[in-house]
Amino acid sequence: MGLGKNFLFLTQTYPRFAGDTSGPFIRELARGLVRTGDRVTVLTPHAPDVREHWDDDGVKVRSFRYAPESWELIGYSRSLQADETMRLGAASVAPLYVLGARRALRRELRRGELESQPYDLLHAHWVVPNGLVASPLASALPVAVGLHGSDVFVAEKPGIRQWVGRALRRTSVLTGCSPELVDRVCALGFDPAYSRVIPYGVNAEQFAPDPRRRGQWREQLGIPHRAPLILSVGRMATKKGYQVLIEDLDRLMTRHDEVHLVLAGGGDRLEEFRHATEKWSDRVHFPGAVGHDDLPDLFRAADIFVLPAVHDPKGNVDGLPNVILEAMASSLAVVATAISGIPLAIDDGVHGLLVPEKDSQAVNDALLRLLQDLPKARKMGIAGRRKTLEELSWDAVAARYRAAYDLALAPH
Repeated sequence: MGLGKNFLFLTQTYPRFAGDTSGPFIRELARGLVRTGDRVTVLTPHAPDVREHWDDDGVKVRSFRYAPESWELIGYSRSLQADETMRLGAASVAPLYVLGARRALRRELRRGELESQPYDLLHAHWVVPNGLVASPLASALPVAVGLHGSDVFVAEKPGIRQWVGRALRRTSVLTGCSPELVDRVCALGFDPAYSRVIPYGVNAEQFAPDPRRRGQWREQLGIPHRAPLILSVGRMATKKGYQVLIEDLDRLMTRHDEVHLVLAGGGDRLEEFRHATEKWSDRVHFPGAVGHDDLPDLFRAADIFVLPAVHDPKGNVDGLPNVILEAMASSLAVVATAISGIPLAIDDGVHGLLVPEKDSQAVNDALLRLLQDLPKARKMGIAGRRKTLEELSWDAVAARYRAAYDLALAPH
């Protein structure tokens, strides 16, 4: 692998401030590439709290305008309603975003040429909208397209898929965090030989277990120090599957009368889920959205992690949720659904328990099994942390992305 390449990222979300949960995996990938000697510049749209430009540990970040501020509704988890349908405002401003992002790309490519640092490859994260934005520039440099989840279900919609097909014909390499996402997009017109499934990584040092900090969040939420605690973190959206967990929750809470459950995150279904668990309000906690820098202590408070992810009614699904990797790095056994990219991280019976999709009884049975054998759960958690250290560090993941870029840069 050659070193010293110059890469340009286009993304509609990037951490805006310390602790921001918007696109941390984009930042970590960029930093991983920089640590190996490459240069990375990130273009991200303007939004509140987004500066014009800054240096992020060696990653150059520049924002671009595409509409008056009150109309800037693309990215930063503002584009979709419950992750299922495009918000009306976001759909209306999408053409302005495409034009503004394309202008920003052309401007940045000219800047690279003028500074004698031409870009070698453009990585457009999210096939919709950024793969569509980037494809006309494919004659100037190779274009990689990264798949992350909700963009795939948008790409499959009638009226959009034909544009995606055209963009894919100009794409040099396709990356995705789950086999399902990659297969679905290849079906729209891309050669699988130039696709790569690459799981996300995790900062295992940041999410290292620390028993001394176990009580930080427990005290804040009023949870006894010795009470078993099940944790989940994610947006309160259908595809996270919290409605599946809640459906059979009475049985779990009745059979294990000391267990507490924390569902951390904001989102369109938060109040609905809060109301559905009201009878257990003394043991089911909704702290709302938690900053990324505060998450490690939240994981340290828990004994088991759960994420019963599903395909929502529109076919939208996560690729590989970062929170699963963060739970593994935190030495937590994971109960999750065996869909999309999750089995890339979790080996059933080794790092946790995988259950069928939309099976509420199976989810709660798996949680009960682990609650009844917490030493076994701890053993699974230790195995999960070992896997993150050996296989899922961001340096290891960045090396796999770098190999995909080399595939795009090779003559073919």
